[in-house]
Amino acid sequence: MLLAIDVGNTNITLGLFDGNTLKHHWRVSTDREKTSDEFGILFMSLFQYAGEDIHQVRDVIICSVVPPIMHSMINGILRYIHKDPIQVGPGIKTGINIKYENPREVGADKIVNAVGALSLYGGPVIIVDFGTATTFCAVNRNRDYLGGVICPGIKISADALFEKASKLPRVELVEPGKIIGRNVVTSMQSGLYYGYVGQVEYLVHKIKNEMKEENIKVVATGGLAKFMASECHCVDEVNRMLTLEGLKEVYHMNSK
Repeated sequence: MLLAIDVGNTNITLGLFDGNTLKHHWRVSTDREKTSDEFGILFMSLFQYAGEDIHQVRDVIICSVVPPIMHSMINGILRYIHKDPIQVGPGIKTGINIKYENPREVGADKIVNAVGALSLYGGPVIIVDFGTATTFCAVNRNRDYLGGVICPGIKISADALFEKASKLPRVELVEPGKIIGRNVVTSMQSGLYYGYVGQVEYLVHKIKNEMKEENIKVVATGGLAKFMASECHCVDEVNRMLTLEGLKEVYHMNSK
C-alpha cells in the first residue's frame, strides 16, 4: 500500500492507496510544534482506527508547503513506518513543463494538483484550490504549467474583517441564501461568500480568455471546494482528493 501525505498550511491530508484505490483518507490540523514521536503515534492511531496494518505500507510520498514541519514528520515516518519517504521537489519526475519565470517558486502541491487533474480529466484545465489561500493554476493540453493567481483564502478574509474592524463580529462561513443582508452577520456572510463566488467566476473567465484554448475544464479542490463550488457555475468538477490522486500518479512515475 502507498501512503500519500499532503502537508498544507492549515491541514495535513493523508491518503492510503491499495493499488489505484483510495481506501482511506484523513485530514488533521497542521501543527508545526509536533515532534517525530507525536507524528508517529498519530500515524499509528489513524491506521489502528481504520483497521489497517501500518507495516503493510510499501512506500510513502509527501508534498509540502510547510518546510519547518518536515524534519519531525520525516523522522516520524522513518521511526514508525520504517520507510524513507519520497518528497515532491526538484529532481522528481512529474511530466509537467513549468513555465514560471522561476520554476522553484511553484508550490509542490500546485504541480501535484496539475498531475492529478491531467490524469483524471485531461487538459487544458484550470485548478481552483480553496485552501488557506485560494489559488488558480492554468495547465494547457501540452502539459505546460502556465502559471496562475494567488488570492487570500476566504477564512483569512473573514479573520481580517473580525480583527481589523472593531465593531464587526466573527461569523460562521455559511451561504446566507440572499445577497442583501438584513443584519451585520448576514451582510458579512453575504460579502464573504458571494464576494468570493464573484471573484472565482471573474478570474476563471479572464484566465480562459488568456489561455485561448477550447474546452477548458475547471476543477475545484481543497477543504472548502464543495462549499464554494455549489454556487460557482464555472466549476465543472469538484475533487477534494485531487492532491492525493496526483501524489499517487507522481509516485508511479518515479517508482518505475
